[in-house]
Amino acid sequence: MSRIWQSIVSLWTWLVLVFCILLWFPVMVIVRLLTAPFDRGNYITGYIFRGIGSTTARLNPLWRFRYSGKIPENPRRPYVVVSNHESFADILLISYLPWEMKWLSKAELFRIPVMGWMMRLAGDIPVKRGFGPSAAEAMERCRQVLDRRVSVMIFPEGTRSKTRDLLPFKDGAFRLAIEAGVPILPLAVSGTGTALPKHGWRFNRSAAEVRVLEPIETTGLTLDDVPALKLRVRDVIVRTRDALAAGQRESA
Repeated sequence: MSRIWQSIVSLWTWLVLVFCILLWFPVMVIVRLLTAPFDRGNYITGYIFRGIGSTTARLNPLWRFRYSGKIPENPRRPYVVVSNHESFADILLISYLPWEMKWLSKAELFRIPVMGWMMRLAGDIPVKRGFGPSAAEAMERCRQVLDRRVSVMIFPEGTRSKTRDLLPFKDGAFRLAIEAGVPILPLAVSGTGTALPKHGWRFNRSAAEVRVLEPIETTGLTLDDVPALKLRVRDVIVRTRDALAAGQRESA
């Protein structure tokens, strides 16, 4: 693939993303005003917002994204959803999933004009890295979202890994699931690491997949079980990601 073609496609994709943001924003404002009296969980507006990610990915000719696995039958059963984190493109890939989740995201993103406003409008949850009070406030917001029968999406690594090895999982998502009495829903992402390199702006060819794994119940668990739960979830994500990657190499 020539560098010129790669640059043209990358510029096109970024323009699509900007266009979608500008088009979606007034729609989200109107929908939220109309649904606020009865949609306490802000489910509808958030679901519309995720369409930006899937639309942008589908219009990128370098990408072939898909999802697989067992999709939850009831989209309003709340889960703490956790996934490995390879790339910015993870967000676009996971947006293919056909149910709404509120994303725990770094606070800096919420200060981006228009995009940040849309994240707040969608009900996503900001957190400042390394600042304890912000983390505590974010976890309380997550509990409120779960109480309103909407799932929460968290990358337990906290940031993208620079290698194929997953970073250690942080406790927050697992403590939240146990305290709220809701299951963990693991996702395994494979293939997005090549879609957009960290700190780069040019997109590469990518055949990526997110697989929805079996939920892991937390009923009867206490906070003493957090380390074991964390390791169990991390192990199933790593094994599934590696299996997906092997299949992608065979079909390449």
